[in-house]
Amino acid sequence: MTYLTASGSELTGGSMWVCGALCWARTAAQLRRRLFPAFRRRRPAAATFSASAEPSRVRALVYGHHGDPAKVVELKNLELAAVGGSDVHVKMLAAPVNPSDINMIQGNYGLLPKLPAVGGNEGVGQVVAVGSSVTGVKPGDWVIPANAGLGTWRTEAVFSEEALISVPSDIPLQSAATLGVNPCTAYRMLMDFERLRPGDSVIQNASNSGVGQAVIQIAAALGLRTINVVRDRPDIQKLTDRLKSLGAHHVVTEEELRKLEMKNFFKDVPQPQLALNCVGGKSSTELLRHLAPGGTMVTYGGMAKQPVIASVSLLIFKDLKLRGFWLSQWKKDHSPDQFKELILTLCDLIHRGQLAAPACSEVPLQDYQRALEASMQPFMSSKQILTM
Repeated sequence: MTYLTASGSELTGGSMWVCGALCWARTAAQLRRRLFPAFRRRRPAAATFSASAEPSRVRALVYGHHGDPAKVVELKNLELAAVGGSDVHVKMLAAPVNPSDINMIQGNYGLLPKLPAVGGNEGVGQVVAVGSSVTGVKPGDWVIPANAGLGTWRTEAVFSEEALISVPSDIPLQSAATLGVNPCTAYRMLMDFERLRPGDSVIQNASNSGVGQAVIQIAAALGLRTINVVRDRPDIQKLTDRLKSLGAHHVVTEEELRKLEMKNFFKDVPQPQLALNCVGGKSSTELLRHLAPGGTMVTYGGMAKQPVIASVSLLIFKDLKLRGFWLSQWKKDHSPDQFKELILTLCDLIHRGQLAAPACSEVPLQDYQRALEASMQPFMSSKQILTM
């Protein structure tokens, strides 16, 4: 018998009478599911007990070594670990496929879990049962991961209470599933690097990404103008209209940003004090070129897999600043309560109708190959959400 815990470690062994008891419990559970189909609802009713000793079978997307996600990720059956005193049994509802998830599986991310590991760093689940010493959540609550590396691409899991953050269950499911990474990154970059005031401008590339869409909406809520750079594509007008519906003031292509006519553009629009770079290469160089003197460019991704190149003249004569941002590092530098406060701030924006989930495509867990492949396609403006 193999158990894969929330941390990704394996547990083996057990006596014959324990195996017999587990097999009997699984058989009984399977019989109940056949006789009572309601047990398989996506959002289970809240449990009335505090802890569960009955093991159940879990489906999870597991990878045993790094490589091409489409080749190394497998859908496997795992056993659910027992619920201890400080543990929480969670039924996962939905979990997105983020670029960081792909990078982690490929083995080129700043945080790598012990292998074998369950994929997924983000998602939302519903509490089914809690251990005797758990006080922060109760059955029926919605929860999201407090940190990366939890392994959310699974139907169920037992996590420690400290690994979870409670979120309101009255926000849209897709908003809850995508709350803990992209909007947090967007908010912190807008707040932490330049003292921006209503009417100020922010320029960003990869504006149709999950972070980009969150930047547009949060900036609009703060009264900031956004200049949103995207790659040219056949449906550019459709994309432009969608970004403007989120609150984008201006949408320009990479090619348009390089034209001399942009000088006239900035006669009517304040030069941005803040640039947000998720691409690198020539795209980041263009962002720097249009920054106001003393401005800051924050790099939080490198989609082009090319270095950021800053001209000496821009650094000397415009005194531009180059910074980086990684949400995982921000969490290390701040208390768990500060992260919870950030989550509640974003939930407040959601309740006000000022922050919606990015464009999403829901994909059943068993069709994970389709979700992984779509996530690695160019010009993909829809985030893949695995549903359990």
